[in-house]
Amino acid sequence: MESLKVRRKSLIWISGLTCNGNSHSFLSSSSLSFDAFLNSVNILFHPALTYDREFKDIYKDILEGKLKLDFLIVEGAVSKKKTKVYFQGFDIYEILENLKNIAEYIIAVGNCASFGNFPALYSEDVVGLNFRFNQRNGFFEGDFTTKSGMPIINISGCPAHPEWIIKTVLSLSYGYDLKLGSLQRPKDFYMYLTHDGCTRNQYFEWKVEAEEFGTKEGCLFYYLGCRGPLTHSSCNKILWNDKSSKTRAGMPCIGCTEFDFPLRGKYFETKLNIGIPEEVPLGVSKRAYIMLSGVAKTFTNHRLKGKLEEAD
Repeated sequence: MESLKVRRKSLIWISGLTCNGNSHSFLSSSSLSFDAFLNSVNILFHPALTYDREFKDIYKDILEGKLKLDFLIVEGAVSKKKTKVYFQGFDIYEILENLKNIAEYIIAVGNCASFGNFPALYSEDVVGLNFRFNQRNGFFEGDFTTKSGMPIINISGCPAHPEWIIKTVLSLSYGYDLKLGSLQRPKDFYMYLTHDGCTRNQYFEWKVEAEEFGTKEGCLFYYLGCRGPLTHSSCNKILWNDKSSKTRAGMPCIGCTEFDFPLRGKYFETKLNIGIPEEVPLGVSKRAYIMLSGVAKTFTNHRLKGKLEEAD
C-alpha cells in the first residue's frame, strides 16, 4: 500500500524596516531543526535562501492562484502609508493588502514586525503588523484574522529565537492547536519568564548579586539591570544553538521580547528607590519582595559566596 503524500506547506518571507537579524537567527538554528523545517515546508521565497528565484515571479503566481500560500512571514516594521517601505521593488503596503486574504497564516517575526520596535520611534506611520508597541493599531487594526481564522501571530524578540520560529511554523503545519496570549504570541514559548530555568536562580533567592559581567556567579538583577524576572521568554528553557543563553554567559537579559524594549532608555541598570528596585519580579508585590529580600539577607548560603570552580 502506497503511503499518502502530504503536500509541504508553502512559505514566503518578506522584509520591511529591519536589520535582518531575524533571518540571521533563523539561519543559525540547529541543523536538526532546520532539516525538519525544510522537509516540511516549501520555501517559495526568502531573501537569503532562494537566490535562484525572483520574488516577482512567485508573487505573480500567488496572486493568479497558481501557487498556494500557507505562511506569509514578515520580518521588520512596516508603514501604514503607501510608498514608504519597499521589498524587491514592491510596496510592502500593497503586498500585505494583496496577500492578507490569501495567506492561511501571517507571522510577524521579531520585535519590529510584532510591535514596531526601533523604527516606530521615528515615525507615527511605522508600526508592527497588528500592534504599535502594546496598542492594537498596527497595519492590520482590530481583530483581523487570516484565511485560517487565526490572528496575526507574533514571535517577538530582537532577534526572535530560531526555535520559536521553526516550531511555530511546524506546529501549524501539522495541525497543532496553537494558543496565543494577549499580545498574540504562542504561549508555548512566552508563558515562561526568562528567569525560569536560569542557572542563577539560587543567587537570586539568596540575594547574592554579581557586580560585573561575564562571571558564572551571582544574580544579574540588582546591580546589572537583568530583565529576566520581568520578561516573557523561554531563553533558559530552549537554549540558543542548543548550548547557552545570555544569563548563562554572564550577560543580563535586556527584555528584548517585550513591547517596551526600545523605550526604557538605559540598559544594564536597575533603577533603585532608597535601595529598592522600582520594578520587582512579575507576580510579586513590592512589599513581599522587600520582606523576602530581608529574610534572605539575614541568612548566608556559604556555598554561594565563593567561586563555583573552587567548590567541591
